[in-house]
Amino acid sequence: MGMNMGGSGDLNAEINVTPLVDVMLVLLVIFMITAPMMNTGVDVDLPPSPAKRLIDEKDAKLKLTIGKGYKLQLSGTPVTWAELGKKIKANEKIQKEKALWVEADQGLPYGVVVRAMAIVQNNGVNNLKMLTRPSQDLTAADLDKKAASTPSKK
Repeated sequence: MGMNMGGSGDLNAEINVTPLVDVMLVLLVIFMITAPMMNTGVDVDLPPSPAKRLIDEKDAKLKLTIGKGYKLQLSGTPVTWAELGKKIKANEKIQKEKALWVEADQGLPYGVVVRAMAIVQNNGVNNLKMLTRPSQDLTAADLDKKAASTPSKK
């Protein structure tokens, strides 16, 4: 019985995966910690509407969000008012489908929403749809009562 003392010159071609696993676990922990911090959004208080839900989230078109403080987001990416038109023109999906969902905070002045919609339409989008918050408690009778109790401006 002979023993091999390692001096025979045979090389060990196996990869040591322990350091690789260590690095991957560290990266996983880093991403798990930082991922919740990267979710930035715009606070939007959508107006209620008795309309039924029309879209499924996976079939949704790209969305323009106008939040409090007039902050814009195009499908979750912050956009300035000055670059909105360029971003619309540069987006292949919007230009191909010619459609965009608009979601605006209910506290915004009407003119701000119309301005954003005009910018979008001037850059090739023909089909604009407004998003609302589903509400079962708002009825036509409620709206008629509010209209009757609100003095008209002359």
